[in-house]
Amino acid sequence: MRTKRKLLVEQLDRKLKPFSGTANIIIPERGWINTIRVTLNMTLEQLGVKLKMTRQGAKKVEESESSGSISIKSLKEIGEVLEMKFVYGFVPKHGSVQNLISYKAGALAEKIVLRTSQNMKLENQGNNDEEIKRAIIDLTDELKREMSKALWD
Repeated sequence: MRTKRKLLVEQLDRKLKPFSGTANIIIPERGWINTIRVTLNMTLEQLGVKLKMTRQGAKKVEESESSGSISIKSLKEIGEVLEMKFVYGFVPKHGSVQNLISYKAGALAEKIVLRTSQNMKLENQGNNDEEIKRAIIDLTDELKREMSKALWD
């Protein structure tokens, strides 16, 4: 039987999947708003009229997008006046949320097992490499199952 947490992870992965192809998109240096406006041969004044602001206001909007300080609300509004849909989301760097959890659990398990193994060596009770590998795998599986909050420290 699937746990509630596992089900939540699977649902989130399904929601994020459409964004997976966007990880390699290169954002234009001057921003999307400027790039779209210039491509459409629209002046700053025309964009400003559509946004109910001055030419200088439209320029500030483009600059705020380029600097990363623009709000999501503003981007949605600009998308509307440009007759485009603004979308946003997150793309897991490890391919999926499940892979992220596995990566974090593996890193934490390795840290814990190697620290414990080091202490055991100091007490002349060391484990061989195969035992250490097995312990890391077992602890990784346990951390993934429990979805320990320690994964995010």
